Amino acid sequence: MDRRRFLTASAAAVAVASPLDALAATEALPRRPLPVPRGGVIRTAVAIGEGVNVIDMSGPWETFQDAAVAHAAGRFELYTVAPAKQPVTASGGLTLEPTYAYANAPQPHVVVIPAHNGTSETVAWLRRVSRRAHLLMSVCTGAYVLAETGLLDGRTATTHHGSWDDFASTFPKVHLVRGRRFVEHEHVATAGGLTSGIDLALRVVERYLGRAAADETARYMEYTRARTPGLVS
Repeated sequence: MDRRRFLTASAAAVAVASPLDALAATEALPRRPLPVPRGGVIRTAVAIGEGVNVIDMSGPWETFQDAAVAHAAGRFELYTVAPAKQPVTASGGLTLEPTYAYANAPQPHVVVIPAHNGTSETVAWLRRVSRRAHLLMSVCTGAYVLAETGLLDGRTATTHHGSWDDFASTFPKVHLVRGRRFVEHEHVATAGGLTSGIDLALRVVERYLGRAAADETARYMEYTRARTPGLVS
């Protein structure tokens, strides 16, 4: 999704209280474990490109990095990937140099898709790696990029609250869910705006390493997990 389009939609929503502020009491999510790969290394790719939102990528990055405090059986190996190995400009002017280009990136177990200007190359790479990946997760309007792959067709999904109506009209085959921090399926998941990516990343830690590891990670980060965080489908 075009970054300017995202900012315009977000600004229009500022005057309205976000439905995320009115979530109900705590809901326990069911167990849906993911297998820790042999060797204990969970390869985690963060897809970046021009206009990538910093907290969309850094929130999950920090979460997966900090999961090491739980001393669990697996660890997340993080890297960035983009169409080419040349610097991209993130939100606020931050410059990032991708670890890999699509052509030579290792096959990931997890892919994080933050809000950014995805290209046809991005969509093709996501479709390719999805065949062997455990999970593809979008954050904020990264849901637009994920939806372009067709992997959300016929499924529920969410995105930033300022883009709900536009997303629903752009992707009529996807069933938009409003007012949840994230929406999860077996192999794809979508988070709402910005910090919602942290909640979804903690859920991924939980699926791989267990609830205690996710709670320990959240405590280390001094992050309070949302009540009614997600919808599991």
